[in-house]
Amino acid sequence: MSIVMTGGGTGGHLAIIKAVKEELINSELIYIGSTKGQDRAWFENDTQFKEKYFLDTQGVVNQGIFGKFKSIYMLLKATIKARAILKNSNVKVVFCVGGFSAAPTSFAAKSLKIPLIIHEQNASIGSLNNLLRPYCDAFISSYEESSPIKAYPIKKEFFQKARVRKKIKTIIFLGGSQGAVAINKLALEISPILKEKDIKIIHQAGERNIQEVKEQYKNIGIDATVFGFTNKLSDYMAKADFAIARAGASTLWELSAIGCPALFIPYPYASNDHQYYNAKFLENQGVAWIIREENITPQKVIDILDEDMESRSKKLQTLIQKDGAKEIANLLKGY
Repeated sequence: MSIVMTGGGTGGHLAIIKAVKEELINSELIYIGSTKGQDRAWFENDTQFKEKYFLDTQGVVNQGIFGKFKSIYMLLKATIKARAILKNSNVKVVFCVGGFSAAPTSFAAKSLKIPLIIHEQNASIGSLNNLLRPYCDAFISSYEESSPIKAYPIKKEFFQKARVRKKIKTIIFLGGSQGAVAINKLALEISPILKEKDIKIIHQAGERNIQEVKEQYKNIGIDATVFGFTNKLSDYMAKADFAIARAGASTLWELSAIGCPALFIPYPYASNDHQYYNAKFLENQGVAWIIREENITPQKVIDILDEDMESRSKKLQTLIQKDGAKEIANLLKGY
């Protein structure tokens, strides 16, 4: 029998699927996502999935009235297609990570009385997961005490490359594979100061911004490592002693596992302001900093660099348990 994995749109959702599927090597897997977002880029050529389907869907949130009607119409059509796929695939359980990509398959699963397992990445629950929560068979969240699994599912390599940071010799700027204009701007603004302090720079500038950012570093006279999408993120994080990043859940927990303290600059337009609440969870533990995008200044960042990193680095690694992906995989295999 098959395990269906669904959801995505963004890398944060898709990273969960990637981590869990790597613990399901001997299982028959099917992926159902969307033609929109990053689903195809992540999984279209992934040979671990027996079948892959990309349905025509788009988000309902942040749409105008006509956009909402169009999204709902597309959702209804995609749900009918997803229902047909599930009926013909001998499915034993559906694993949903949220995002608009997950809606058709999740609704289809419930209509067919197929068990539905939901993983919520964020401290503030997403709209779809919140809607489906009363009807799912298990709801997994690293932020809730009632969760059957508390460990966040990230790849083992982040734990394997963990170390305690004592002195900041390298800073990594993480704007995601699509980049973040505010973080790019901040990095370039403070780079001369970092150069004076002999601090190296690793910078995820986004695929569209790589050449421009490289040129600006060159003009400043700084030899920075600049990249966009990468499969070597754990290597870059392992080299860094401090991070300045958006607060997507996967990034937040990967940095925790690898022991890298961070200043989080939440994406201001994230639904339900979830990036702020993700970062707030760590700030409340005394291991991270948050500054809203509109309040960021180079001096505020420089002041943070003088804080005690060693104690924060040690504590970070105690906040996330290993084997989250394996625990979820075992739960799925049990159906």
